[in-house]
Amino acid sequence: MHKVIILVGIKHCGKSSQGKLLAKRLECPFFDTDDIIMQMTGKTPRTIYLELGSQYFMQAEAEACRFLLDKKITQAVIATGGGICNNTQAITLLKKMGKIVFLEIPEKDAADRIIREIVYKNGKMTELPAYIAKENPQTEEDVRRIFSAFYKKRTALYKQIADATCFIDSSPKNVNAEKIWATTKKLITVATTSTASTTT
Repeated sequence: MHKVIILVGIKHCGKSSQGKLLAKRLECPFFDTDDIIMQMTGKTPRTIYLELGSQYFMQAEAEACRFLLDKKITQAVIATGGGICNNTQAITLLKKMGKIVFLEIPEKDAADRIIREIVYKNGKMTELPAYIAKENPQTEEDVRRIFSAFYKKRTALYKQIADATCFIDSSPKNVNAEKIWATTKKLITVATTSTASTTT
């Protein structure tokens, strides 16, 4: 039975932290495409995006997904980068492996987490997501405005590619984990039923 669950969602929605909890519950390996990109290139996704451009980054992201596909894993939880919804090649590869779950988080919650990570150096904001940094925001209000446009656009894309959507918020981690588990169980049940029908 295939039990590969791929988590997608906006930056700071909890894909990695919740993915690890879900993998523990399913007793299976956990992978993060950002970590794989780092292992394959020696650079962080943010560095690749800023120094080499979005197209180079998307290719690196697709190669990370192909690496996972080539492993022929049948049970795993995979966390992905926030912009993977724009990477058709990567999504095609991931869909060959398993089911995609969109972790939908309120815009304000995600924006608040981005704001909390800002580090000011010489009066300039650093540690921003690459897609926000390249717009050269001058204030936290600018950051929220830029993020809002991306949030709306990406949320629509996530819903198009996802097999299921799980709405999570600023509730305690264990509460959100139960919501994700409930969503995942339904997908696994459907996959199991389909497999049984095919083999009978």
